[in-house]
Parts: sequence; C-alpha cells; structure tokens
Amino acid sequence: MTDLNARRISATIIPVLVVLLGFSSNFLARGVVDSYLVFMQPLETEFGWHHGELTQVYSVYLITLGLMSPFTGMIIDHWGPKVSYIAGAICIAAAMFIAGRASEIWQLHVSIGVLCGTGSSLMGMVPAAALIGRWFDRNMSIAIAIAYSGFGSGMLAIVPLTQASIDHYGWRETYTILFWCVAALVPVLLLLPWRIIAKGAQGNPRVRIKSVDGTPPEPEWTIRNAIGTLEFWLLVQAFFFTAMAAYLTTVQTIAFLIDRGYPALDAAFAFGVAGMLSIFGVLMSGWASQRFGILRSTLVSYAGTLIGIIALFAFSIWPHGALVLIFVLGFGTSQGARGPVISSLNARIFAHGRVSSIYGLIFMLMSFGAATGSWLSGRLYEWTNDYSAAFVVAALAILLAGAPFVFTRRLTHATEMPPPMI
Repeated sequence: MTDLNARRISATIIPVLVVLLGFSSNFLARGVVDSYLVFMQPLETEFGWHHGELTQVYSVYLITLGLMSPFTGMIIDHWGPKVSYIAGAICIAAAMFIAGRASEIWQLHVSIGVLCGTGSSLMGMVPAAALIGRWFDRNMSIAIAIAYSGFGSGMLAIVPLTQASIDHYGWRETYTILFWCVAALVPVLLLLPWRIIAKGAQGNPRVRIKSVDGTPPEPEWTIRNAIGTLEFWLLVQAFFFTAMAAYLTTVQTIAFLIDRGYPALDAAFAFGVAGMLSIFGVLMSGWASQRFGILRSTLVSYAGTLIGIIALFAFSIWPHGALVLIFVLGFGTSQGARGPVISSLNARIFAHGRVSSIYGLIFMLMSFGAATGSWLSGRLYEWTNDYSAAFVVAALAILLAGAPFVFTRRLTHATEMPPPMI
C-alpha cells in the first residue's frame, strides 16, 4: 500500500474511530458509574447505612471528577491519549472490583468516589474533545455532540441492565460482572493505533508545531496565558452556571413532584424520559450550532431549559400534568446541549496550544458549578422547607449562563486566537 493510499485511509477511518472512541468511553464510564444509584438501596438494606451517607459517595465522585480534569488535560498534552484512556479503564475496573467486596462505607468512597471519578475524567470529554479538535474542523460541533451523547446513552442502557442484574444475581455479583466488562476493554484499547490517533489530521493547525534546532518555539496557548483572556472566563461563566442550574433542578425534581401529589412511579418515569431526551438534545445542538450559528442554537437551548424550570415552579401553584410534560420536553431536550458548544469553542479559540489542559480547567470549574447547585438545592429546602426556591435560583443561574452569548460577540463569533508572544 502506498503512502498516499495509507494517508487517504487514515483521513477517512481515523476520524470516525476518534468519534466512536469518545462516544463509547463516555457510554461505558457514565453508565457504569451512575449505576451506583441503583446499588444504593441494596447497600442501605444490607448494611443499614443512611441514604445521606451513600449520597456523599456520589458527591466525592463529582468532586474528584472535577479536580482531575486539569490533570487529565496535562496527561493528554504530555503523554498522549493512550495513557489517559488505558489508565481510566484500569481505574474503573479496579473500582468495580473493590466495590463488589465492600463491607465498610469508606471502601465505597475510595472505589466509587475516588477511582471512578479519576477513571471517568481520564476517559471522558476532556480527552474526547482534545482528539476531536485535532481531527475535525468544519464538523467539529457535530462530532463533539456525538461523543457527548454517550453520557445519556450509557445511563439509558447500563443503569436498567444493572438493576435487572441486581434483582437476579445480587449486588456483589453484579459489581463482579461490571468489573469483567470494564477489564475486557483494556486489551481492546491496547490494540488501537494510538500513534496515528494522537497525531491528528495532516496539516491541521490544531496540531502543535515543535521548534527545530535552536529556532525559537512558536508561541502557544497554555493555562497561564489562557486564564488572562476574557474568552476563557466567558466560557467558564457559561459552563459553571449551566451546571449549577441543572443540578439545582434535577436533584429535587422527583422529590418535588411526589411532594406535590404526583404519583411516584410517574415522577420517576418523567425524570427518566427527560434524561433520554437529552441524547437528542445534545445531537441536535451540534447540528444546530453549525446550521444556524452559535447564538441562535444556544439561545434556543437556554430558552428550553428556562421554560422547563418555570413549568416545574408553576406546578407548585397549579399541579397539572401538562406542566410536567412541558418540563420533560423543554428541560430534557436542552439538557447537556451546551456541552458540545463549549467544547468546540475551546478547541477553536485556543487551537494552537494546550487545548486539553485548558479545557480540563474549564471542565473542573464547571464541575464546581454542579457541586454548588447540588449543595445549594438541599440548603434552600432546609431554609425554606419548600422545593420551589431551588427552581427560582436555577432560573437566575440560566440567565447568567446565557449572558456571555447575548452581551458580547466574543463567543458567538469566535475564531482562533493567536497566542501571545513569549
């Protein structure tokens, strides 16, 4: 096979492989980790641990996921994606092995909290966005949206299967099954053409250009100089307050609906359908931002989220099923829709430099927004003895999240920014 033919095959197959890798890794990591939510009840029954104690394990996971994101970016930039993905799979496999033998709650903090948080970061959107940025230019938004859709797909497929396995085999045996499923992924990852995957498209400006024989290195974006730009903080603002609004709402949704007299099974079903619709919302976001522009597509997604939150708040005044339907359609189809936009903008703006490290820091600060929303939702309920206050704050957070796209053109008309001279 000639070098020309090899390049043509690489240019056709490898981009598809990169998107498939991002989707399947998010599918596996998010699905396996979020299956912990259906393990909580049998764990509470067997050991007598309180629901709050078990929920703290998931909080440790979220915090670890956020804190690990900048380090994941550095690993990608310095050692490449092979190290990141394989190490992530090993961490999650080890977490399943330890969790299946747990007898003390600290073992869950270590396995589900720390190891799953680390593994999910190493296999998540930070490496996926970095690799897609190296291989895609025109269709980057769509490619990132496909990778993002792995989150919702994994939850939709793996969590119910896990519940069925627990019912049939037991929770310890199910963790063992998950261990072998994740462990089987490691040899598959070892066989991938990582050298070609890491290289990026030939001539792609997003691939870092090294200095040659004493010539001064070309300037590039680093975390240090990126945080000195307004664009960086606008991306952080949009991501932070989007996540804050999402977790202010989702944490309380089922409990709120039941408290207002909505049937428990119907409330859980509505929540699940909203999560399922997020898959379509994410995919549509990537297509819409490319077809109609960032401003229109982003404002529509924020409007859908805001309408869904307002519908929930209105349900506390007029508990009619139509408002739940509005919430499911508005909030569900918009859930996760801003992720591909933020990832694409980061890859475009800071193209010539350490894109992975910069996105890792943005993702970490977004995770802090999610943790803030989750914590604040509980505190607001304690202070007001009502769920509605969380929805009011969530609506305000959505307005703050959308502000960078309305009051400035720096994101809606973003182009590659030249790095500052050294």
